[in-house]
Amino acid sequence: MSTAQAEISTILMDKVADWLTQSALAGNDLETLVKGFCERLAAAGLPLKRVHLSFSMLHPLYDALGFTWLRGQGLEVEGFRSENGVHSDRFLTSPYYHLLSNKLDHLRRRLDPSVRSEFPVFDDLTLMGVTDYMAFVHPFNGDTSQGMMGSWSTDSAAGFSDSMISGLLRIQNHLAIATKMAVLTKLADNMMTTYLGGDAGRRVLDGQIKRGEGDTIRAALVMADMRGSTRLAETSGREIYIDTLNQFFDAIAAPFNRRGGQIMSFLGDGFIAVYPCERHRAQSEIACQAALAAAHKANARMMELNLRRKEQGLGDIKFGIGLHVGNVMFGNVGLTDRLTFSVFGSAVNEVQRLQTLTKKYPHSVLASKDFAGYCGANNWLTLGKEELAGIKQKLTVLSPDLSGALALDEDAPPIHDRISDAEQVMLLHRDAARLSAGDRRKLQ
Repeated sequence: MSTAQAEISTILMDKVADWLTQSALAGNDLETLVKGFCERLAAAGLPLKRVHLSFSMLHPLYDALGFTWLRGQGLEVEGFRSENGVHSDRFLTSPYYHLLSNKLDHLRRRLDPSVRSEFPVFDDLTLMGVTDYMAFVHPFNGDTSQGMMGSWSTDSAAGFSDSMISGLLRIQNHLAIATKMAVLTKLADNMMTTYLGGDAGRRVLDGQIKRGEGDTIRAALVMADMRGSTRLAETSGREIYIDTLNQFFDAIAAPFNRRGGQIMSFLGDGFIAVYPCERHRAQSEIACQAALAAAHKANARMMELNLRRKEQGLGDIKFGIGLHVGNVMFGNVGLTDRLTFSVFGSAVNEVQRLQTLTKKYPHSVLASKDFAGYCGANNWLTLGKEELAGIKQKLTVLSPDLSGALALDEDAPPIHDRISDAEQVMLLHRDAARLSAGDRRKLQ
């Protein structure tokens, strides 16, 4: 193998920079941008074996997103989650932590299999044939709380030439600008999805932001509420109350945020969810049956939660769920400069009153006759007709048979906590940057 160091074409590197700019302006997501960038670097003649890039994120589940590109193998994406401030030993012995601890921008090392590795990750890279390695930290602002960390690795016998390093440092600035735009776009999407729900969040991001904007849609409706929360708030401390409320939402609400369901808003100790559908029978059946299946899951999850609470010497959490179907207004309401995106209309009032009736009947789930009619051959118990406040016609109230056993989490979203190699640790550089000098000495 030749040990001559090849020169890198500045013309081709400029083309990569131009592509980054156009990709960022086009609004490409972070994964598309990173993959396209790495492939174009390789096509420009850089003998890269591996590229790793990590971005700190403001996200309810993940502290960071990590991307690893391997020549000829494509891109791997992982989400990293913190565990109550506990630092991974592999992170504390990584080049990244060394950079952060010593406030360095870059770290370069030639890798020699005959020499003991300075960092554990070098053992893995040496097995891949890597000869030269360069890590970097690139903040998006004045500190390292938001930014990009990464590394370049080559298996060229000559390692990185000065022209390669110069080209990587230049392109790194372009990459930081492009990825910051993608991260901010992802941040906006994360926040909209977290606080408004998927469909509503997309509508707002697409420009539906004026008061009164929205649509009239047909949907299966769900209203749920925790019983006894006022007494719990008065007799328990704040932490116990909030912890109990979160346990309740984790158990009962999660099934209604999947398979077409969207939780529109949390209302104190309750929530409202919708399953939008077209205005014909087939779609209404799909929506109502999905909502009923979620009610089965929610009931089973609550039973499991209460069994765990009983083992801990805690009382049961009781609840009520109302199920209905109808036309609702789906859009913005509020002040001109302070809006909420939710559902409104008589059908919402009806499902709320159905949920309230669970206090009268010994059943935790109640549904309207219209809803039950779309659910096929299910066992329903007709409880009678109720005159609801504000509703002209009496509503026939039914309760479903919830005795069937169901798998609790068969459609639960995957949680990615694994660490694929020594460098792809849970990216806790935000926490590491905040450690005091004394804390670092204790860790070392």
